[in-house]
Amino acid sequence: MIALSASGFIKCEIEIDKPESNSKAQWAEFRKGTSAPKPQSLFQRFLVSSRLLRRLPSTMAASMQALNVRPFRFQSTSIPQFHPRPVIVRCSATSSTAKSYNITLLPGDGIGPEVISVAKNVLSLAGSIEGIEFKFNEKPMGGAALDLTGVPLPEETLTAAKQSDAVLLGAIGGYKWDKNEKHLKPETGLLQLREGLKVFANLRPASVLPQLVDASTLKREVAEGVDLMVVRELTGGIYFGKPRGFGTDENGNEIGFNTEVYAAYEIDRIARIAFETARKRSGKLCSVDKANVLEASMLWRKRVTEIAAEYPDVELSHMYVDNAAMQLVRNPKQFDTIVTNNIFGDILSDEASMITGSIGMLPSASLGSSGPGLFEPIHGSAPDIAGQDKANPLATILSAAMLLKYGLGEVAAAERIELAVLDTLNRGFRTGDIHSDGNKLVGCKEMGEEVLKSVDTKKAVSV
Repeated sequence: MIALSASGFIKCEIEIDKPESNSKAQWAEFRKGTSAPKPQSLFQRFLVSSRLLRRLPSTMAASMQALNVRPFRFQSTSIPQFHPRPVIVRCSATSSTAKSYNITLLPGDGIGPEVISVAKNVLSLAGSIEGIEFKFNEKPMGGAALDLTGVPLPEETLTAAKQSDAVLLGAIGGYKWDKNEKHLKPETGLLQLREGLKVFANLRPASVLPQLVDASTLKREVAEGVDLMVVRELTGGIYFGKPRGFGTDENGNEIGFNTEVYAAYEIDRIARIAFETARKRSGKLCSVDKANVLEASMLWRKRVTEIAAEYPDVELSHMYVDNAAMQLVRNPKQFDTIVTNNIFGDILSDEASMITGSIGMLPSASLGSSGPGLFEPIHGSAPDIAGQDKANPLATILSAAMLLKYGLGEVAAAERIELAVLDTLNRGFRTGDIHSDGNKLVGCKEMGEEVLKSVDTKKAVSV
């Protein structure tokens, strides 16, 4: 899409091939006095003035006129003739009045930097088409931060995250840091980040896409049509409860102990998030606990039942966690929205993810009462494939869509990304984790490029 802003600028994206080494001099001439991307870049976004527009191919003029944009003279000779493929230019309007958001990027470890790079490109293009500008601030976290600063969550990173409108995280952890003391593990940084941002509600969708139903380990008739949401309490329970630690019992045996504890207000606020989520879906909420054994779960069931009175339009049911784990693989379509505590949610959401066929497809959102949300794929850092262009970036791309929808309220841009992912899958592109016969096997970068093409198709003007 091409449009001219009030300030006389448009935002463009150019797809190019890496030129041959003996063509660098020609490229230098082409780049002189412009904001064109460097030759080795595959996708870049930049602001261009009418000066650069005059250097773009004459074939773009008709599209400019169709959009009632002030005409420019185009010189087709401005595109280097040595280039092996046509240059594809994507443009969208920006203006001084465009909505602007500050996004903190935390690439993290393993495949994190690879998938974040792809998601950033998709987020930028979808936003620019919808009139949204993003200002990205990349910071270290996890093992990368440990190597740089000696701690898994530097104060500078936490401060940047708190001051942003939303946070997009790649992945953290790896074999390199597995033997570190607890306070020096990458995972400790993630817990500190959640606590620092005061996010307490983790939303994890698990939907079996029609294109991937055969990738599920469950029978087609069981997996087909599954579309559920797990709402997990994130900052309470046994992961944070005190007392905790190590010691010895009265017989001198070494022991380790943790405390499962919940206050009423912690249960009430996650319950309301879950009821609101269920209300926007099919109006069914299942609360999962272990109230036949655990006092913390008895309070959980009591408080959730009381909060249900505020939502008479939502059907509430209760289920013990062991039964819920069984029912998720026996008949997952019975669930719409599940709400549960921290440790149960950790387990059940991972179980639900495998119904979809790959953990590499699933995003998540962590939200608080106010302040920026934290958005991340649920897969790990996968150090065994890091740097090999094998990672599936779709979970991170869909996390970016959740960032737009749940974090910023930008539904149109979020839906554009979601539709682009579906379209890319419809066109048969698959990374290794979801590949099957008859589809094209691609790497992380190429999958991202195909999603970008799909993002650009909706409401776009071909050039």
